Amino acid sequence: MRFAPFLSLFAAFLLAALPMPSSIVAFKPDWVALTMIYWTLTAPPAFGLVSALVIGLALDTLTGSLLGQHALGLLLLVYVCGRFRLRLRAFPVVQSTLVVAALLAVNEFLLLWIDGIAGRTVPIGERWPPIASGTLLWLVVWSTFDRGREHAPARL
Repeated sequence: MRFAPFLSLFAAFLLAALPMPSSIVAFKPDWVALTMIYWTLTAPPAFGLVSALVIGLALDTLTGSLLGQHALGLLLLVYVCGRFRLRLRAFPVVQSTLVVAALLAVNEFLLLWIDGIAGRTVPIGERWPPIASGTLLWLVVWSTFDRGREHAPARL
């Protein structure tokens, strides 16, 4: 399916904009980052640094954060995933999940650092639950998207 990356990215934007109850909003994963990690690993020509910049700026506009904040985080994620794509694809599921957890932690640290420079204080305790939920969600994202790719016809 040719439009699957764009449809999943659109769904990630919808999930990022979806209002949630205050009791579970702290556990809201970074849907766009997870989707970008997956598609950078599986379809590198479709999602490169330029698309990460554009998608990050769109996410900054959508969330009302500092312009370029998410763009910088997505640029870093896409660069690392693109650079080590073949190695990450060869990892077992558990090891790739740990790598994704580390990438999400680096992204959250970068967002925390930029918030600190901008003078907006966000408690450090609010930065850990999205990493944990995103790591658990990675298993679902990987198995769901990868199952669809297994049944697709092979392209040379």
